Amino acid sequence: MSKVAVIVTDLVEDIELTAPKEALEAAGHDVVVISNEGTSQVTGKQGGTFAVDTTIDAIDPDRFDALLIPGGFSPDQLRTDDRYVDLTKAFINSDRPVFAICHGPQLFIQTGLTDKLTLTAYDSVRPDLAYAGADVKDQPVVIDETYRVITSRNPDDIPAFNQAIVDALK
Repeated sequence: MSKVAVIVTDLVEDIELTAPKEALEAAGHDVVVISNEGTSQVTGKQGGTFAVDTTIDAIDPDRFDALLIPGGFSPDQLRTDDRYVDLTKAFINSDRPVFAICHGPQLFIQTGLTDKLTLTAYDSVRPDLAYAGADVKDQPVVIDETYRVITSRNPDDIPAFNQAIVDALK
């Protein structure tokens, strides 16, 4: 069983949080939702509310085996906070899997590692990733084997994304 950190703020895309979380839990993994101090729940773009398990300042990143970054407007907010950028960069550099869907890969731009990665993302994010030097593909799921980063484009790709992230933790 792996312990998976999920980083989110308000305006996360609801299904991009719930579906991967449920798939990982169904496969026996411990999924921990992480957000800012003073936040006991986040509100999704579609109006759902989701419990937060702990805060970014309270975690020990070394106690997690993988990182999940759901999409929506959440990643755009997270990438302005060095704590989340540093966490993401540490995971990419540590040979631990990183999973990001839709707008989630936006966070990679601030890590300074984008030019080493092969990625996909939501239509409007793919050009930003390419400008930052990533090898960008328009595919339902892209697996960067070198850095163990798995990305996906949008909610339509969730079944393939969920299968890929569950398989990566076997």
